[in-house]
Amino acid sequence: MLNALEVFTTVVVGLMVGVEFSVAFVINPILNALPEDSGILGRAHGGRMLGAVMPVWYITSLVLVAVLAVAGWGQDGAGLLVTSGALLIVSVIMSVLLLVPINNRGKTWTPDNRPEDWKDQKNRWDRFHYVRVAVIIAAFALLATALT
Repeated sequence: MLNALEVFTTVVVGLMVGVEFSVAFVINPILNALPEDSGILGRAHGGRMLGAVMPVWYITSLVLVAVLAVAGWGQDGAGLLVTSGALLIVSVIMSVLLLVPINNRGKTWTPDNRPEDWKDQKNRWDRFHYVRVAVIIAAFALLATALT
């Protein structure tokens, strides 16, 4: 049963990291290359869609890693699992404090109602997102290392 939980957790966290990596290094560069009106509409739609899914995914990932850490306490890799969980907590805190406020504004933007500083806000979100991606990649690497 523990092996199944380890595999499930690895898949859930790995897919989350993959989606966030894709947003940072594939999706957003594509949207940035589109004419402004198309890009802002694409980002707004992505913000609405992923803004609904990602909070559940982040919390689920954190809970799964925490359950593994508790289940494997005292065994090899438990410290790595705790550190992985701590990094996931950092990513959730970053999300709530830094990224979600910008996302909540950006998901309502259209070419007609965007604020004057929309590009600055978009760029700020991107910079915070790059840091968050690095944090969750580290969390995933620690998770994978702990389980091997």
